[in-house]
Amino acid sequence: MTAVIKLENVHKTYHTGDVEVLAVRGVTLEIAPGEFVAIMGASGSGKSTMMNIIGCLDRPTEGAYFLDGVDVSHLDRDELAAIRNKKLGFVFQGFNLLSRTSALENVELPMLYTHDRLSSAVQREHAIHALQIVGLADRADHYPNQLSGGQQQRVAIARGLVNHPAVLLADEPTGNLDTHTSVEVMGVFQKLNEAGITIVMVTHELDIAAFTKRNVIMRDGLVVNDTLVERRSFAEEALRRLDQAHQAVKLSA
Repeated sequence: MTAVIKLENVHKTYHTGDVEVLAVRGVTLEIAPGEFVAIMGASGSGKSTMMNIIGCLDRPTEGAYFLDGVDVSHLDRDELAAIRNKKLGFVFQGFNLLSRTSALENVELPMLYTHDRLSSAVQREHAIHALQIVGLADRADHYPNQLSGGQQQRVAIARGLVNHPAVLLADEPTGNLDTHTSVEVMGVFQKLNEAGITIVMVTHELDIAAFTKRNVIMRDGLVVNDTLVERRSFAEEALRRLDQAHQAVKLSA
């Protein structure tokens, strides 16, 4: 099976004045279609730089990056923007929803930048379908301030899905959420992955990474560990345990 993400000896060097920062140092990595991968590491490990490269937000200084079979290593800014919109969906820690725009309109936004020139009716149809996938079709007309944090993140996931990307990229998607809501959101990701969607997620939380299928750990710009998750957590079971624990606390109060 051809890798949907393929990095070959990728380096990324930044220069700040006379200081040279080796953010990524010769990473070779393949991610197959249908995988669910967590990229982990401490601050300064290179995981955010890796996500920027995988997300076509930055180019490697050296090496090659193939996204869905296309070498994107040397594309210019406009070419990167076009392939990013076509091939990638993004979910961010801070949701990044427009506050004066409904959930439906937020989900429609990526379709405004495609070359397909979809009619407004078709855009609406696609956006409603994306909201249905994340279980929020009944909140389509709600504004972000009328939604909980978990609901806002699900709208953001729907927005990331609406253009049918080859890869869904999630950058610390549970960082602003409480434990119960984080598990609910990871449940959404697990269901999407079960449906065949490739997901790459940056996280520093071990308990969140346990919901994925594969953990790639970085240190000092290098991949130091790349393993399948042996004791994988499943959201439905985790939510049941959390609810039981909360009920026990209430009974003992």
